[in-house]
Amino acid sequence: MHVLVTGGCGYIGSVLVPRLQADARVSRVTVLDSLASGSPRNLLDARLDDGLRFVRGDVRNYGDVEQAMRDVDRVIHLAAITGAASTHDRRDETHAVNRDGTENVFTAAEKFAVDRVVFASSCNNYGRAAATDIDETTEQNPLNPYAETKVAGERLLETYVDRDAFTGTALRMSTNYGYAPGIRFNLVVNHFVFRALTDRPLTVYGDGSNWRPFVHVRDAARAYLQAALDPDAWDARVYNVGSAEGNYRIETIAALVRKELDTDLAVTYMEDEDPGPSYHVNFERLAETGFEPEWTLREGIRDLADRFRDDAPPHDEDP
Repeated sequence: MHVLVTGGCGYIGSVLVPRLQADARVSRVTVLDSLASGSPRNLLDARLDDGLRFVRGDVRNYGDVEQAMRDVDRVIHLAAITGAASTHDRRDETHAVNRDGTENVFTAAEKFAVDRVVFASSCNNYGRAAATDIDETTEQNPLNPYAETKVAGERLLETYVDRDAFTGTALRMSTNYGYAPGIRFNLVVNHFVFRALTDRPLTVYGDGSNWRPFVHVRDAARAYLQAALDPDAWDARVYNVGSAEGNYRIETIAALVRKELDTDLAVTYMEDEDPGPSYHVNFERLAETGFEPEWTLREGIRDLADRFRDDAPPHDEDP
C-alpha cells in the first residue's frame, strides 16, 4: 500500500513514518508537511530512499493536498495546529488549518478514490465532564478552538463516509507523552520531566484535580498504523485511544515525575489559573480492536529522563 501521512514531520509523525516503512504491507510513504512547526530532522529515523516521498505543502492549499494524494491508498491525517490552550489566540488560523484543511484532505481523498482515511481527533473534545466513564457516545463539549475544529473534522468525516467516499475512522487520542524525534515540550508530562531535570519547580494550573488520559507517543503511532492498515478490526466511526490505567489527575502526574526522578522539587499550584478541560475516559471500544498500549506512564517518564541524560537505548526500542 501507498500511505500518505499529513503532518508527518510532527511529534507523532516522526514515530509513525518509520513504523509504516517497516511494515511489510506498505510499499511507499508520502509525507505532506508545511514545516511550519515540524522539521525534516524529525524524520532521521526514517529510511530515506525511493519508498519515501516528501511534499512540502499546506493543507489549506488544495493544490498541495492534491499533489500529495496522487496514487495513495490510505491516508493518516495528522496535520493540525495543536496546543489546545494556545489556540484561543489563533482562532481563525486554527479553523483554517484544522477544519478547512481537513475538508481539503477528505475532498482530495474522494477524488483520487483513496480506500481509507484515519483522522486524528482528540479526547480534548469532551471538555470538562463530570462523569468518570466517558465513552464515544458521550456528548462532546469543546472548550477551545482546537477541540472545536476536531469535532468539526469528525462531522466532516462522517459526511464523507456516509456517502461512501472512502472508509474511515477518527481516533480521539489521549494526551501524548514520551520521547520521539519530533518531541513536543508543551505537553504536560514532557514539560514536567524537562523542568525537573533542569531544577525548576513543577507548575500546576488550578488545584491539580482535573483528569486527563495519557498515552505514549509510540503507542499512539501504533494505533494510527493499525487503524489505517487493518480496517476490518477498526470498523467503528470513532475510538478513544488510551487505557483505563492511563487516566490521571494532573497533581498525580507531578507526584509521579518527582518520584521517578527521585527529586524533591517544589510543586507550585496556580489556583487562580484556568486548569483547562477535565475528562476521565473509557477505552472499552478500543479493546475490541485487539489494541493495547505497551507503555506505562512510569516507563515513559524514566525513558524521557534517560534520553535527556544520554544513557537511553536506541530510540526505536519499545519496553
